[in-house]
Amino acid sequence: SVLDQLKVPQEKVYIEIKDVNGAWSVIRNMQIRGAPLIAIVAVLGLAVDLNSNPTTIQELNALDQNDGDAVLAFIQTKMDYLATARPTAVNVFHALEELKDILQAAKTQDGNARVNMCKAIAKHAEFMLERDVNDNKAIGAFGAEAILAKTGNNKARVVTICNTGSLATAGYGTALGVVRALQEQDKLESITALETRPYNQGSRLTAFEIMEENMPGGQLICDSMAASLMRTKGVDACVVGADRVCANGDTANKIGTYNLSLVAAAHGVPFYVASPF
Repeated sequence: SVLDQLKVPQEKVYIEIKDVNGAWSVIRNMQIRGAPLIAIVAVLGLAVDLNSNPTTIQELNALDQNDGDAVLAFIQTKMDYLATARPTAVNVFHALEELKDILQAAKTQDGNARVNMCKAIAKHAEFMLERDVNDNKAIGAFGAEAILAKTGNNKARVVTICNTGSLATAGYGTALGVVRALQEQDKLESITALETRPYNQGSRLTAFEIMEENMPGGQLICDSMAASLMRTKGVDACVVGADRVCANGDTANKIGTYNLSLVAAAHGVPFYVASPF
């Protein structure tokens, strides 16, 4: 099941994912979002579909169980469908490319080709969950250390934009994971979330996570208030996520991130991008 993010913060409603159609639907309808989470839900949806959906199991039963090419072609059709859920979701494409190599290896193993491939997908879905949390915790630890070292302060006042926490990942977060790491060390003085127009991920989701985690000094401001906050109250660091990371290290993120970076530069506030590379 996944949390329907369109109903947050007013309600906590969970949607059961029974097959690739369910995974495709929640991705397409923005009921889940966040690049890492989208990829994980896509692969988990595929694993559930192949291993427990009665219709899919019946279709697989009709195939020659040891004809690896036929089984792979069947699975590939479902993977191609998942790839259409959101054309901008680069993590989904990366995850599906990983799966292609894994399935090719599973196809040539001894034993039942179908069983090997279905098990391989489920195993990789579990690996993706574990990898994402480990990556996020490492980012959080490095980010918290960098901010404290840069500012020289005992506690940090942080600003972020969009949503980069548990609701966007497997359960810890990238930029908000840095904030979470500061909180765990009792080094977080305050966290300010920008509302993030036009889709309001900050006001709907990040503010929700701040409240759920009881983060100290949590507040929500409109995007245009960041400069005033830095000028009058002071900010130690801005931490944001990344929707794209180029080979040379350049990043692109939600609209409004560029504005925040310019405002931070004008006020001498360190600006960090928290993302796997």
